[in-house]
Amino acid sequence: MSDSAPPGQIVILNGAPRSGKSSIVSAIQESFEGTWMNIGVDVARSMTPPEAQPGIGLRPGEADHAAAPLVPLLYAALYESVAAHSRLGLNVVVDVGHHDLATAADCARRLAGLPVLFVGVRCPLDTIMERRRASEEGMYATATQDEPVPPPVLRWQQEVHTHWAYDLEVDTSVQSPDQCAAAIRRRLDSAPAPDAFARLVKP
Repeated sequence: MSDSAPPGQIVILNGAPRSGKSSIVSAIQESFEGTWMNIGVDVARSMTPPEAQPGIGLRPGEADHAAAPLVPLLYAALYESVAAHSRLGLNVVVDVGHHDLATAADCARRLAGLPVLFVGVRCPLDTIMERRRASEEGMYATATQDEPVPPPVLRWQQEVHTHWAYDLEVDTSVQSPDQCAAAIRRRLDSAPAPDAFARLVKP
């Protein structure tokens, strides 16, 4: 792949934990033509040392967390990598949980001039809680008798889609991963315009 190759397409999947982003990533990688790299929260966290965890997975409302000062820098590094892959002609699917406007706007600026599709991955709270209960024990916060929905889960639902518009939205409670991927493929066929992400995320 040469530096003169056309830029690869970028699909950003934004949603709360357990909303189904990872399953859509798998469907995209399995069904789309071309090479699709996954650069998102799970990959980023696997590279993040213990003292900086949860890295870009930091939840809304945790500005006093020890890792909080690093999060904007970690997001900047992630999106610089996304941009580099795209400029070399590789397609990229990014699964993240943006909830901070300033950080998301900085990420958008780093993709200037590249074809980006910004997708909101929605999922109702009751389905989110079902998926959390079905996950490996201890991996996600779940309900207790005194706290049917943990406050961090509520904050995710309230903040992850609040500050921006999307090119496309999918709902994983009523659409399978393959159906979500097919909707994204149809929207990609209309050729996402450069700098669309920056127009949708405005500080």
